[in-house]
Amino acid sequence: MTDTQLHTVGDVVLNYRVDGNGAVPLVLIHGVGSYLEAWSGVVERLKHRFTILTFDLRGHGNSSRVKGRYEIDDFVAETLALADSVGFDRFHLAGFSLGGLIAQRLALTHLPRIQRLILLSTVAGRTPEERERVLARLAALRSGEPGSHYDASLSRWLTEDFQKKNPDLIATLRQRNSQNDPDCYASAYRVLAETDFGGFLDQIRCPTLIATGEEDAGSNPRMARYMHERIPGSELRVLPGLRHSILTEAPDLVASMMADFLTVPETVK
Repeated sequence: MTDTQLHTVGDVVLNYRVDGNGAVPLVLIHGVGSYLEAWSGVVERLKHRFTILTFDLRGHGNSSRVKGRYEIDDFVAETLALADSVGFDRFHLAGFSLGGLIAQRLALTHLPRIQRLILLSTVAGRTPEERERVLARLAALRSGEPGSHYDASLSRWLTEDFQKKNPDLIATLRQRNSQNDPDCYASAYRVLAETDFGGFLDQIRCPTLIATGEEDAGSNPRMARYMHERIPGSELRVLPGLRHSILTEAPDLVASMMADFLTVPETVK
């Protein structure tokens, strides 16, 4: 992958990278507590077909560790500013988890910018019980010891078999998580926990692919079906045997699925 660069949007400095030289631009948005390298496995498999923008969200990775309350539209504005800075007028857009919420909002507010939309392991239409559970995790995150949220969540994200077979990767992921700023993490997690565009999804009128792991407890298959039923003409994939972190556990599958969806001629869709 290429070296990262910096771009300033207002008071926020964003760390980003552009890979590949394909004719079609693709923007990828990571999840809470993550960083642009979360997409590395997908980027390596797709960079020969697309020109790909990845970046660290505010408060994450090597972007500015902004304190205070975050809003979904902060993330949207910064995504668009980066896309503008690298010359992406219209682009394919994929978001994972919180990134999927940002992608939903971007599609709802700037639909002409998007060619095709991919929503991975993300949320919409939470039930009262699901809202209660995610708000409880937010409260625990705010009050717990650094790293406790990661340890409590590991088996919601990755299967035990994958963890057992990849101890070095798990150690690396835990070490990267320890570098997160707790306040920034909580500010981003609040956006994930409190945001829901379920009542507006019928306004998304671009080709859309929705996918989640069969065993994902937070961004569960019920929510994926909920989105599929409301976004006109959307496609749905429930990935057998996987939990939340499909970018980590199954980059081959995710990249193949994305490539198939993004390269279908418009006349066929």
